[in-house]
This record gives sequence, structure tokens and C-alpha cells, in this order.
Amino acid sequence: MDTTEKRKHWMSVLAQASFEKLSTLWQQSQTQHGLAPDYTIIRPAEIGLAQVRARMGSTGRQFNIGDVTITRAAVQLAGGEMGYSYLQGRNKQHAELAAVLDGLLQADQYHEVVFAQIISPLAADKQAERELRQQEVASSKVDFFTMVRGED
Repeated sequence: MDTTEKRKHWMSVLAQASFEKLSTLWQQSQTQHGLAPDYTIIRPAEIGLAQVRARMGSTGRQFNIGDVTITRAAVQLAGGEMGYSYLQGRNKQHAELAAVLDGLLQADQYHEVVFAQIISPLAADKQAERELRQQEVASSKVDFFTMVRGED
């Protein structure tokens, strides 16, 4: 996996994580590893809207389905790394923390610790949620069949 793909992965994990779990893991990492990054807010967390588009049957023409609230933030670490975040919802603290973690993950000295302590557990939780949801859906699956009538 190249650097761009890795960054897409961790940014996705940070954006989809619950803020409670993310902040708990962050506090644990700060306590255990002394993570206290010095950073400057480049773009304070701000709330906006993004247009959501869809396709009928996944193949038809695109149409505007509505708007979704997003929050974005940008920070610069003391080492020069720029951290960004875009996430669905209105949680400014989540956006700022995700931007800080994005910056830390780009820094060689913090990457392994942050990835192991924060990204991996969050990704595992998300995968477990996906699998549970798939099991729930599979348990309600109905197999339809047609009986052939005998023609006398």
C-alpha cells in the first residue's frame, strides 16, 4: 500500500470513528506515551454543507439527493506536518483532533505509536461493526424458490 492509500485509510478511520472512542484512545496514548504535540490551527474547525448525489439503481444518471453537514479543520504541527480532517456531522472537537492525528501520522517519530494505539483499534471496531451488521442482514435473508408444477 503506497503512502496515499495509507493516508486515505487512516483519514477514513478517523472520520468514521465515534468521538467518544477516539478521545478515550487519544487520552490513553497521551498518558502512556507522553504525546503532547505542539500545533498551530491553520483553519479552525468550521461547519458547512456538502451536496450529496446518488444514482437510481447505482447505474442511472446522477441526481442531487440533498445536503449533508460536514466539519473540517486544518492544523500545522511544530515539525511542519499539515493535518487535515473532513467528517460528517457538527463535532468541532472531533474535527480538530482528527486533524492533529493526521499530522502526527505523517511524522515518522509518531507514526507507529499513533497507528498502533489509535488507528488499529478504531479500524478493528469498525470491522467488527460491519461483520455484526452483515450477520444481522444474513439472518433475515429469505430465499425464494419456485416449485415446478407437474403437468399431467
